Amino acid sequence: MTRADLTKNPADVSTMFDDVAGRYDLLNTVLAFGQDRGWRTAMVEALDLPKGSGARVLDVAAGTGTSSAAIAREGLQVLASDFSAGMMAEGRKRQPHIPFVGADATNLPFKPHSFDAAVISFGLRNVVEPKKALSEMTRVVKPGGAVVVCEFSTPKNRAFRHVYSRYIMGLLPRVASQVSANGAAYSYLAESILAWPDQEGLREWFLDLGLERVQYRNLSGGIVALHRGYVPAH
Repeated sequence: MTRADLTKNPADVSTMFDDVAGRYDLLNTVLAFGQDRGWRTAMVEALDLPKGSGARVLDVAAGTGTSSAAIAREGLQVLASDFSAGMMAEGRKRQPHIPFVGADATNLPFKPHSFDAAVISFGLRNVVEPKKALSEMTRVVKPGGAVVVCEFSTPKNRAFRHVYSRYIMGLLPRVASQVSANGAAYSYLAESILAWPDQEGLREWFLDLGLERVQYRNLSGGIVALHRGYVPAH
């Protein structure tokens, strides 16, 4: 797969997500053939926090709060942060029990060690400086806490990888254009998926930040990868 860099302007990305906010979650479910529910379940498990503990979790680039809601259902305190006003407005309607705060992932407005864990689901690749966002997530998590990234990745089977690439670049934008008025947004999202580092590449980012016990788990044959690292306890 091509690993080209995509030029991302923060204002343009924010506007794009504002435009698709109303049908974003529906489209994701359709385009993922319903597998996104299972991915969210695995993401919550990766936080490595006891159910019902009330532990504090920061959901970065939370969008409409779909992942935040899955975290809250496990009895954890979750704060949803995003920089798209349209996404947050939609999220506040759908998830009135979850607090939302406007925040730039590369400059989080929280003190160090404010959360027991931090997660970003399908949002890191859309951040202008993704490594900086990962660094910020690490900064705000308490020592011993988990930093989790759930993101599209590289299918491990070569034949499947070829079919998946054709689907992403061909069928995905066409299907999206039938449901969303902003089909161009999904062309961008498709390109961003193919330009994203593979599993080992993202694992190296975690290690470069000094995160410990860094592991990843492939979901759906590597369509999605779940990465986790722990903030050093000393």
